Amino acid sequence: MPNIVLTRIDNRLIHGQVATAWVQYSGANLLLVPNDDVSVNPTRQNLMNLAAPKGMQTRYFSVQKTIDIIHKAADRQLIAIIAETPQDVVRLVEGGVPIKKVNVGNMHMSEGKKQISKAVCVDESDIAAFKRLKELGVEVEIQRVPTESKENIWDLI
Repeated sequence: MPNIVLTRIDNRLIHGQVATAWVQYSGANLLLVPNDDVSVNPTRQNLMNLAAPKGMQTRYFSVQKTIDIIHKAADRQLIAIIAETPQDVVRLVEGGVPIKKVNVGNMHMSEGKKQISKAVCVDESDIAAFKRLKELGVEVEIQRVPTESKENIWDLI
């Protein structure tokens, strides 16, 4: 069973907030980005490696490869999964990745989205994905940084 200590949705993926506050809070020693684009984009990977804490392991896999290999993780690996979208998290959970709780950090505004909290904007597809996660028994909460209060996503949608 993989030792997943944090699953976070953050469309910036690995950046300062994740690299400092969330890694320290969760105790993670491996940052895993399950993203089809990033898995084949060395430029994006290199930029995120620069933001990762010194000595932190990083992995960039497609969503399917994550599903296929996460159960091979060593016990010593304390994994923080940083996903770009709720749809990717749904794919992970439906694929058998044992995610029980999701922290939603940043989902930027774009066309067709509405703002529901300081840093989270959603469209109908996002809402459907969050509802699917709820159906799958996954707890979802909004929290930008560990020192802020958690927000109940269902009160905001």
